[in-house]
Amino acid sequence: MNFLKAEWKNLALFNYEIDREVLEKYVPVGTEIDIWNNKCYVSLVGFMFKNTKVLGLKVPFHVNFEEVNLRFYVKRFENGEWKRGVVFIKEIVPKKAITFIANTLYQEHYETQKMRHEIVENEDTNTFIYQWKNNQEWNTIEIETKKNVSRIEIDSEAEFITEHYFGYTKINEETTFEYEVTHPRWEQFEVLNHRVDIDFGKNYGSDFKFLQDQKPVSVFLAKGSEITVKNKRKLQLFSAEEELYA
Repeated sequence: MNFLKAEWKNLALFNYEIDREVLEKYVPVGTEIDIWNNKCYVSLVGFMFKNTKVLGLKVPFHVNFEEVNLRFYVKRFENGEWKRGVVFIKEIVPKKAITFIANTLYQEHYETQKMRHEIVENEDTNTFIYQWKNNQEWNTIEIETKKNVSRIEIDSEAEFITEHYFGYTKINEETTFEYEVTHPRWEQFEVLNHRVDIDFGKNYGSDFKFLQDQKPVSVFLAKGSEITVKNKRKLQLFSAEEELYA
């Protein structure tokens, strides 16, 4: 059975270039940093969980909610091919039960904060707003887009950012959790304007405080789709040549 089934909708993706050395200590064993056009990325992502089911069941008051996460991109070579995945620095949600389940079962880095979102619809544009509270201060990310949707081009930057189908979690220097995320190829809305008003240092620590003074190199709004999270497994590496799967 799938661990999680839901819809991920209206994904606002703010992408920053980062020195890969900053990320090295966060890289799960058995993976390596994935780059695109010689750029190493970290992304700030806000989106909606809709119609969420855990182990096939809808949990009352935990079906529809916001998430904002900071993530980067890795890949893993296995069975003759590359598996492309993401690693989360932190995932913020408004529900304590979601945080407890994710941190307990998946050893993820969830945090519970008060959150809210809004979609402002105008005649020709939509504006998507995600907010969360940290130390009594509201953090805001906002994107204004055109209403018409378009496909994400093959081999584009947007494809690199959106088309990752595995999640990896660093447990320690020898152990990694891997899980699979399935969804169809996403479409995107053309971005017209964006705004980031957050405190990177307070939210994500000193390693990412420098993002406060950086502008994103790209901003996307993906329409999203139904997703499933499944096939969790532990990768335990005892040496560079030997891997045991549990």
